[in-house]
Amino acid sequence: MAVTQQLARVSAEYLAACRARAEDSFDGDHQWDPPTADCLDLDWVTAMLERACEIAGVGELLLAALRQATDGGVAMDVGFLNAHPHAIGPFGPAPAALEPLAVRRVSGLLGEIDLQAVLAVLPLDIREAGALIGHGAEGLVDGPRTYLMDHFDALREFYAGASKRGLAVVSWWD
Repeated sequence: MAVTQQLARVSAEYLAACRARAEDSFDGDHQWDPPTADCLDLDWVTAMLERACEIAGVGELLLAALRQATDGGVAMDVGFLNAHPHAIGPFGPAPAALEPLAVRRVSGLLGEIDLQAVLAVLPLDIREAGALIGHGAEGLVDGPRTYLMDHFDALREFYAGASKRGLAVVSWWD
């Protein structure tokens, strides 16, 4: 079973309803089931994206936003999503969330990352580029460029949609 980075954009009301169900349930069942259209599977791209940005010299503010986009934050308490036997991310760190204001800020900063410029810094040879990035990039059959670009575009669009709708973003590994 592969463990991959997951994101869901949800309203504060949805999180409150899940929290209430967990509190009312004898076994903490929060009935977490966000709409598929509001979920994003980032596969294993998070560490690769961060490393590629580090190699390219992306500034710390933008790197921090990228980390926050994938790792979530601590301002919103979503610990109820981590309660056994209904934990949504039992194979990684506890689920984390960004509240809508932080989502808006992170979305704007993701828009400032020029991933084409980041990828231009990498060696042209896909094996060399993958080895430099590490974190499994060396095993990507077609090399890291398309993989990174596709997932980054999806992440940026996901956050833009959450920001526009005033939603929180929950992250976990499953």
